[in-house]
Amino acid sequence: MERRYVQALNDSLKELMDKDDKVVFVGEDVADPYGGAFKVSKGLKTEFPERVFSTPISESGLTGFATGMALRGFKPIVEIMFGDFMTLVTDQLVNHACKFHWMYNQKVNVPLIIRTPMGGRRGYGPTHSQTLEQMFMSIPQLKIVAPSQLCDPGQLLVNASENEKNPILFIENKLLYAQKICDSGRYQDFFLKRIYSSGYPTILASLTNFQEEPDAVIICYGGMTPLALSAARQLLIDDEINVHVIVPTLINPVPINDIVESLGENPKIIIAEESNVNGGWSGELSSQLYFKLHKTLSTPIQRVGAKPFPIPSSKFQEEKILPSEGDLISAVKSSIRN
Repeated sequence: MERRYVQALNDSLKELMDKDDKVVFVGEDVADPYGGAFKVSKGLKTEFPERVFSTPISESGLTGFATGMALRGFKPIVEIMFGDFMTLVTDQLVNHACKFHWMYNQKVNVPLIIRTPMGGRRGYGPTHSQTLEQMFMSIPQLKIVAPSQLCDPGQLLVNASENEKNPILFIENKLLYAQKICDSGRYQDFFLKRIYSSGYPTILASLTNFQEEPDAVIICYGGMTPLALSAARQLLIDDEINVHVIVPTLINPVPINDIVESLGENPKIIIAEESNVNGGWSGELSSQLYFKLHKTLSTPIQRVGAKPFPIPSSKFQEEKILPSEGDLISAVKSSIRN
């Protein structure tokens, strides 16, 4: 049965809370009938009234509350209504939750999951449309997961809750909530191969619409996936350029060995992210790929991301700031010309 991204998350939250009475859910406006800004928590408060906490508007406060519960043996899942508000969570997450396991000589665990929607393309303006996960990539002990529609995000949430002892930042791109999840070996007109990482119970999705070695490879994650696939399809139709698309789910730490093994020989690489590329995920991945592949790369790695400006409320202007399918097509052609 086909499910949408948001439904998979909702089903898995109910599954987790039904199986384990240590799982609690914390966030703003998450109680019924509202069920959260994007309806991920719909029905939870009705089914588990004692373990769903709809809190005052204080991201720092609710994260501190959930961290304390994690220290006492609970498994809190926190919803931050918009990823932009992660700036208010930073002190509790960076200076406390991510450090307690180390500070107390590994005698305590902090199995805290923070879920939050990121990204633009909905006209929400400069303070509700950002992609900020790169701000947290340098934090020790913090894993960042960003599922696409090519895997079951709910199952990744279950895996994190059941297996992780330290904090997880779980990124959900807003435009993916309505997407149908692919549960087969084909996605639209692409062949889909899933690679299960030995270091973390997650996947790296590898997509091709051809059988030969690729002319170029696009690496992206989360909300950039639909754009990358659309660009790959258009390049094949218009220019007979074969593009391989690689979509990791774990973005920090970067699953570099899995990515390298999926690239093929002499790859021309384009890395795409919705955020500004300055200090971003694409820069970190580029650095690690250069270290691994500097003897075999035939052209420089290209990066595609947002322009370095706040994101406008105007949809027309927003489209000019955020990376587009056209930007990816231009980067692929430029890489091949070089």
